[in-house]
Amino acid sequence: MRRFSAEYLEFTREGMWADGREALADCSLPGRERVLDVGCGTGEFTRVLAEETGPNATVIGVDADTDLLDVAREETAASYAAGDATRLPLREDAVDLAACQALLVNLPEPARAIRELARVSSDLVAAVEPNNADVAVSSTVDREADLEREAREAYLAGVGTDVALGDRVESMFADAGLVDVRTRRYLHEKRTAPPYAESALESAARKASGAGLADHREELEAALSPAAYDDLRRRWRGMGRDVVAAMREREYERVELVPFEVTVGRVR
Repeated sequence: MRRFSAEYLEFTREGMWADGREALADCSLPGRERVLDVGCGTGEFTRVLAEETGPNATVIGVDADTDLLDVAREETAASYAAGDATRLPLREDAVDLAACQALLVNLPEPARAIRELARVSSDLVAAVEPNNADVAVSSTVDREADLEREAREAYLAGVGTDVALGDRVESMFADAGLVDVRTRRYLHEKRTAPPYAESALESAARKASGAGLADHREELEAALSPAAYDDLRRRWRGMGRDVVAAMREREYERVELVPFEVTVGRVR
């Protein structure tokens, strides 16, 4: 399963839930006994689930990438297992909440994973998924927001999975036979301002080199011609150099708002 890395489509879970976890209220986490995080990666969301459940709850993370699981095991006291989201290594009704975060957008057949989440849960299924078509960016570098929008739209058109399905998960839950389906929106804010973190400096350097676009050249060229891609990369690198220059003067600020839809449904 491919995870996206380009800075213009960065819906990673870094910093998620730091501003509050009210959008998880429908998961009824304090009353859960056995919780599963599918596509857990390095365990960021698993840690949130473990913090919000009771002291006697069991929290399990599953991911197909064993390297990511090695990192998760070092940082979280939860249990972890290797497994495919569409063929989970658990029996039916093994947990009372099966959840995922930024998983379905990475899958070519997300409905299969939803059905599998419902199979292993005796009560609730939850999905925290972004709507990357509705990302909002503001920046002190004039052309950054427009270029990010242009690149994002091309990426959305060229990628092989639906990375903007967040607001459609509710209907997918209903199609899978889940009932009492509810959705809450969570806005994940990523703010860059002085003093700049090392990750922000690295992101600016990647903009200036065009590395972020190059990571996803195949997807971008599926929507753009090679010449249009080269033109976008040229303009992107110029924007990146403006960002680096503004950072040197400590004048650069950027805010990105990524909407996540938290959808919860009950197994019949």
